[in-house]
Amino acid sequence: MIRIVCVVGARPNFVKIAPLVRHIKEAWSDTFEATLVHTGQHYDEKLSQVFFEELQIPQPDVNLGVGSGTATRQIAEIMQRFEEVLLWKKPDRVVVVGDVNSTLAAALAAEKMGIPVAHVEAGLRSFDRAMPEETNRVLTDRLSDLLFATEESAVQNLLNEGVEKDRIFWVGNLMIDALISHAQEAERSTILREMNVAAQQYALVTLHRPSNVDTPEGMGRILTILSGVEKQIRILFPIHPRTRGRMEEFGLASAIRALQNVTLCEPVGYLDFIRLMRDAKVVLTDSGGIQEETTALGIPCLTLRENTERPVTITEGTNLLTGTDPERVLAAVIDILEGRGKRGKVPTLWDGQAARRIVRVLQSRSTRREPSQEVPLSTTLPRS
Repeated sequence: MIRIVCVVGARPNFVKIAPLVRHIKEAWSDTFEATLVHTGQHYDEKLSQVFFEELQIPQPDVNLGVGSGTATRQIAEIMQRFEEVLLWKKPDRVVVVGDVNSTLAAALAAEKMGIPVAHVEAGLRSFDRAMPEETNRVLTDRLSDLLFATEESAVQNLLNEGVEKDRIFWVGNLMIDALISHAQEAERSTILREMNVAAQQYALVTLHRPSNVDTPEGMGRILTILSGVEKQIRILFPIHPRTRGRMEEFGLASAIRALQNVTLCEPVGYLDFIRLMRDAKVVLTDSGGIQEETTALGIPCLTLRENTERPVTITEGTNLLTGTDPERVLAAVIDILEGRGKRGKVPTLWDGQAARRIVRVLQSRSTRREPSQEVPLSTTLPRS
């Protein structure tokens, strides 16, 4: 029996881990003993529990309950509490996903105890060290001995950084596994009726990055963008707790609420949000995962950032980097509304089979094998 510990902490982690845990449970339960650890980094109902329920993830075996705090304190607290789990479970491997504080903290704790780490979503780079997630990505990759990439650029980044080929596996995207497997459930969502909006008659907005919401200047630009876009199309804006807090702190909440064609609401569950994305005319975001999901859904996406760690969503998908210049964003929205929006395709291996490929590698790397038997980087694994 191969003992693995899978670590999650924030909403994107929940979406990514769901297909992996489900596949292990359904097809590999006689091979793996999997322990699911929730760090508690996202702990409120809308950013945590509802995702476990909708994604049909088993309740965590362990909840570290770290809660909020500065990045340093959060990482330190996770490491201390996670060390106790590792001493208890004595796993053969720790599996971490994404680029949040929980990802790095769990990898650091495992490395200190000599436990191999597998990083799902390895190699993504924005090349912007001002982003906290970029530091988490780079350091987690350095600590990991198995690196699972979602796109070809990530593979090349790792090779450029000196990672050995036989540690890198281009496996596809667990976010898309989840999207595909829950498509029919999302279709049954009643969120459009609840929000009194018709398909293709609204823009969906979601923003939470520090560069956009953590300063009065950044939030001021967002207000200007919203005021321009609402004159062209209705806006639905599920507000991240971080963003809501900054709106209040900077005295902009009343100005945003006063916009006539903007509907503000609390964060929604996974299935409702997928339905909102699928039926939107355009999505405006600063989220990495939403860039991927809109590309898979074929929905135009405007990313209000100067860079992206997911370039395949631009080179092949429906994503366009606009930054936060209000005139540029508004021009891009008008292009989409007038039928001149970007068209894209679904990237290679975003086929709903990433979990199968990852588990095959985890199984093959748990036993001694001759080098010639390893799966080469250029070869994709079978779908079943």
